[in-house]
Amino acid sequence: MTQRPFNVLFLCTGNSARSIIAESLLTYWGQGKFRAFSGGSHPKGVVQPMALSLLTSLGLPTAGLRSKSWDEFATPTAPEMDFIFTVCDQAAGEVCPVWPGRPITAQWGQPDPAAVPGTEIERAQAYRDALRMLENRIRIFAVLPFASLDRMALERRTAAIGRLLPGAPQLPS
Repeated sequence: MTQRPFNVLFLCTGNSARSIIAESLLTYWGQGKFRAFSGGSHPKGVVQPMALSLLTSLGLPTAGLRSKSWDEFATPTAPEMDFIFTVCDQAAGEVCPVWPGRPITAQWGQPDPAAVPGTEIERAQAYRDALRMLENRIRIFAVLPFASLDRMALERRTAAIGRLLPGAPQLPS
């Protein structure tokens, strides 16, 4: 693929929780090998406070995180994406913009912690569960042998990562 850091865009409908968490996690685990971004089809305009609180409590990067439209990444001046991962099922079914270049795409859907009703403790647990699932996927993705995989192999691997079950941090074959 490229010698520069890989550009990775995480998409969700509201861009307020899951995609924001994924952006932070890849920034952390990618160790300069990746530039992480996030966007939404119908951004909420604000990051969920529980998501920010969780990221901060774990010492994960939060600088610059904001809820924004995926349209920002479909302009001629936007960074060209190498990978685009949809982290919610609703956004996966929407008509996406035409992305510059030929990014590898995969569906990494998971439940929305912001939609979980209940007590503060139950809601906080939903955010921890979302973070844990995203972290498993991102850690596996970050250590893929990119230099030795062709495009088709990368497409298969990133799709397989999206099919991992919670708590199953095995590498896809």
